[in-house]
Amino acid sequence: MVNPSSVSEPNQSPAWREKKPRSKAPLIVFLLMVLLAMSTTLILLEKNKRAKRAALTSTPAKPESAEVKKQAADGPSKNTMDENQGDNRATGSPDVVLRRTDPMALINSIGQALAHQDYATAEKLIGQRAMNEETRLGLKDMLSRQPIKLKEPHPVREVGELELNRRARYALELTDREPGRDRIYFDLAKNNGLWEVDRVTLPPLDGEQIPRAMMVDALGVTDAFLLAVLRQNFTLAREFVNREKVSDTTLAGLCILFEEGNYRLRSEKPLRAMLQKEEITSYLANVQAADGTHAAQFAIILKKTPAQANWVIDELNLDQLLSDYAQRFAGGDVYYTPLIRNPAGGDTLVLYFEFDEERLTGRTERQLAIVAMILKTDRKKKIHLSGHTDALGSAGYNQGLSQNRANAVRDYLISAGVVAEQILTSAKGFSEPRRPNVKSTGEDDPEGRRANRRTEIYLNF
Repeated sequence: MVNPSSVSEPNQSPAWREKKPRSKAPLIVFLLMVLLAMSTTLILLEKNKRAKRAALTSTPAKPESAEVKKQAADGPSKNTMDENQGDNRATGSPDVVLRRTDPMALINSIGQALAHQDYATAEKLIGQRAMNEETRLGLKDMLSRQPIKLKEPHPVREVGELELNRRARYALELTDREPGRDRIYFDLAKNNGLWEVDRVTLPPLDGEQIPRAMMVDALGVTDAFLLAVLRQNFTLAREFVNREKVSDTTLAGLCILFEEGNYRLRSEKPLRAMLQKEEITSYLANVQAADGTHAAQFAIILKKTPAQANWVIDELNLDQLLSDYAQRFAGGDVYYTPLIRNPAGGDTLVLYFEFDEERLTGRTERQLAIVAMILKTDRKKKIHLSGHTDALGSAGYNQGLSQNRANAVRDYLISAGVVAEQILTSAKGFSEPRRPNVKSTGEDDPEGRRANRRTEIYLNF
């Protein structure tokens, strides 16, 4: 019998027993040495790259001339544009690229640089494409005469598009300068998503004649015309239109709309380029109320012919603007729209009255103030006033009421300084309604009667 204790089990054999684990310390030390070597190599490579970039961008130092030494002693001149004053941050830096994606920001940066007499930065922002020798000398001369002060809080004004979504014009507005010398124009072109200055137009210097429009292309003429209207300068606005196509009445009505409706050109894309051909161009003018709550548009069409080399405004389509104006002031017992179509052709100015009233409202007085201003520019100008009524009441009563309404307008104009001999009046009673006094069913039409209680103004210029 075999003693069980003398027989070994297989799992108890020395060949199957587990060996003791080896130490991992040498492997860890090896890996740390590899990482250290790789880090050292990367640091050396980065230093080598930086050294190469510095060699490429650096320029040899120039020997100091007597003029340079004098500037070092006296400090830099503020009235000269020195190319050696260059600010390396003005070209290629992320903030400049960011400005070039926003044309308004680009022009604002140029303006701020000029206002702070940082001419090198301004020159680099303008760029070599626009900063030719004539512009450089003109800008130096302008700045040497009077420091630039920007109009605050909005020194940059978008003028409009030269080419749809590709080229645009902006004005840098200045203060403490005579109108006509108070802005610098910048034409910008868009290339691969970035804007660059294509042309700079400086204002005339003191002593030089101020032109009607600083730029005589279609956009320049349109901008000068609208600025004249906004300033209620009827005489200047009249210089930009074809008088055979755009009447004085239409111009006066546009002045009234802007002033009485408190319209302003929209700050963004105020003039959108529409039709653009060699001899005809059209713009869509975008306007809004001063509080920004109402927006409207009107079309401006310009033409030029071999007989008329310069662009002139050939047509104004104010229908949408008039509709917006009427809707804004709708309600009450007085009808509102300062321009209506004349059956004989063209437009007629018109003022409205309350029922059975001959007194002027505050609104009609403000409108007449503009008419008076126009008449006083030339004592030879004459107007014809015709009074009208609705159909309620007898013919005799309405004849007298219509005469009283024409006389009320005449008296106001005379009190405003217009010579009595410039004014002719007539009474029409209810004989010439603009709209039906009754509906097709025979019922009374209060809305139609409101449009008939009026005095029409014919400008016989």
